[in-house]
Amino acid sequence: MTRDWSALPSANSLWEATAQPACDFPVLSGEQQADVVIIGAGYTGLSAAHHIAKSGLSPIVLEANRPGWGASGRNGGVITAKFRLSFREIDAAHGRAMARRMYEIAHESTDMVEELVSEFGIASAALTRTGQVKAAHNETTLKAAIDEANWMTREMGDAEVRILDKRGVRDETGSDIFVGGVLNPGSGGIHPLNYLRGLADGVARRGVSIFQESPVVKLRREKDGIVAETPQGAVRAKQAIIATNSYSDLTDATAQMQRTLIPFRSAIIATEQLPRNLAGKLMPTGRTYTETKRMMRWFRMVDNRVIFGGRGAFGKQDSQAAFDALRKAMVGIFPDLVDVPLAYRWSGLVGMTLDSVPHIGRLDDRTLVSMGYNGAGVAMSSLMGRYLAAFARGESPDVGLLDVRRMKAIPFYPLREPAVRMVAGWYQFLDAIGQ
Repeated sequence: MTRDWSALPSANSLWEATAQPACDFPVLSGEQQADVVIIGAGYTGLSAAHHIAKSGLSPIVLEANRPGWGASGRNGGVITAKFRLSFREIDAAHGRAMARRMYEIAHESTDMVEELVSEFGIASAALTRTGQVKAAHNETTLKAAIDEANWMTREMGDAEVRILDKRGVRDETGSDIFVGGVLNPGSGGIHPLNYLRGLADGVARRGVSIFQESPVVKLRREKDGIVAETPQGAVRAKQAIIATNSYSDLTDATAQMQRTLIPFRSAIIATEQLPRNLAGKLMPTGRTYTETKRMMRWFRMVDNRVIFGGRGAFGKQDSQAAFDALRKAMVGIFPDLVDVPLAYRWSGLVGMTLDSVPHIGRLDDRTLVSMGYNGAGVAMSSLMGRYLAAFARGESPDVGLLDVRRMKAIPFYPLREPAVRMVAGWYQFLDAIGQ
């Protein structure tokens, strides 16, 4: 696969416009040696590099573009202790012990973000842990959310979850359209690109080599290890980590991983800064928010701007139709924003898996992987770096349902895009009729 790397566009995002200046990393030239070569300088790859280096091993990170160009710099900056598969569903399908282990991993992931921000002193990440509200759009979904919250309290001991009535959600959001909701403490928000750049800078300052604009075009085994080849150089290592997630098809070296993922384009818009009186009325508690529709939307307030995002953008490029749909949904929730201009709009790819959970582990004796975060990757990918380091050391950490041996290829892979469009269209119809 040949690609013009300089032509790959950056996101026209609020994060890009407000981020700290990026460090300039060299392009790999010539041959390097390492214990572990890491493909991808997102949260997964950088966290893995940090934890591997702390173990006394030598990592090298190779990035096809610039650190943060992919999902780590394009997401909404929402941090949650959850999976797309609910803990109640996990309990029903796999038993209480597995549900408990997955609950522990989820909460470990949010703590990991806080740990990394503290360890590297990333004040510009603006991390908050104020919680998230799931706002119900009708009585049916409210009942389901309350039932889930009560189950979490009863079975997982999650005593901090709080049920909100219509007035409580109105006070939280400034919107009258919701009938109630559930507050989950411990979740939060972050400036995702500043977090990423802080990680890259911190890891590099501790002696880890990061090379940008160095796509791995070939990954081949040798007698004593593995070689990652780039257009101008190569890294010889004992092990390789693939941390490319939904951008795995950028080169042939990692393209086979794309067959385990359903890439779903997620779009985000951000308003101009709001007048102070309006900004104080909407989302005054500074939490993050989601709604209960099948085509879920989420929103948060950052720097007196409403950030509003959701899935449903199709194709490989930004979609005007998706941005228009987001704006319409945003104004439906917040009518006061009808005349407020948009300042930014951008999108990125979410890696969805067939079983709705990420996967991590060994593909073979020399290759490790972690990917498939299903739209909740800021925290989980940060944690997976710690587990990848454990695997690289020869350990076998308990990763529950995330075990890569459970990962399944997408059947009828060439038909994935029309299938996604069909399912999403059906969900949009059900949401439209209030089901």
